[in-house]
Formats: sequence, C-alpha cells, structure tokens
Amino acid sequence: MRLTTKGRYAVTAMLDLAIHARHGPVSLNDISGRQGISLSYLEQLFAKLRRSGLVESVRGPGGGYHLSRNRDQINVAEIVDAVNESMDATRCQKKGDCQDGEQCLTHHLWMDLSEQIHHFLAEISLQQLIDRRDIQQTVERQDSRVLDRIPTMPGDSAGIK
Repeated sequence: MRLTTKGRYAVTAMLDLAIHARHGPVSLNDISGRQGISLSYLEQLFAKLRRSGLVESVRGPGGGYHLSRNRDQINVAEIVDAVNESMDATRCQKKGDCQDGEQCLTHHLWMDLSEQIHHFLAEISLQQLIDRRDIQQTVERQDSRVLDRIPTMPGDSAGIK
C-alpha cells in the first residue's frame, strides 16, 4: 500500500496553505514555487479540495485560497479522501475478488490495515503538523529560499521588492 503523488501533493499543498494563510489568501503560484508542484496539477487538486469544502477561493487582485475551517478542524484523512485517493492495502480495491474472483486468505488483514491507516491519518490535524518543530524548520528554510529569489530594488536593504 502506498499513497500516490496525488495524495501526497494534496496534503503538502494544504499544509502550505494552512501555514501561509494567516496573511490572507494564498495563491497557487506561491504554493507551486515553495513546494515544487506544477501549477496545473495544483489547480486540479484545489478544484477537488474546493468541491469537498476544505478550501474557499477568493477572486481578484490579491486573491487565492484559504481554509474553509480552522487548521485544527481539518485532518489529513479528509484531504486524502477529497482528492479521491485510496488508502487501500488490498490488491482487489476492497472488492474481495483477490484470488480467482474470490477472497484471498489475507483479505481481511489488508482491509484492517487500510482502516488503521485511515484512522491514523484522521487523528492528525493540520494544526498538529504545523506545531511540529521539524515542519517549522522546513517552513523557515523554504521561506528563506523564496526571499532569496526575490529581486531587490536599488537602495532596498531588506531585499524585498
């Protein structure tokens, strides 16, 4: 069982949004730059996240996205579910036709594992991830790289345009 790129990118993008939305709506372009996820892929993911009610869009200048609920009210499993990502450890996509059209010997073991993984991710909120020191260090590194790429204007000692 593995979480595919779609689920990983959705969680990464939502975490980025949760961290940076305190300053107002966050553009997908900004998330793309910080996380190295293509803009077109983010657009697809955020369409699903919006339909699932996890994010809201803001149009116009300075627009972007913000969370629809508080960071402590959105869990990782919801995000993965919103992008139609399966957390299925079975080979049969939970159908029970794993061995010549019938259930294999370990079908229920893999079903139980799938449920445990979903339960584990449902217990982790975006806020809990943000509170982790290792995540804070990664945010600091990513944000400093973005600032390093912003061109300076003559006479601007802060390095921000």
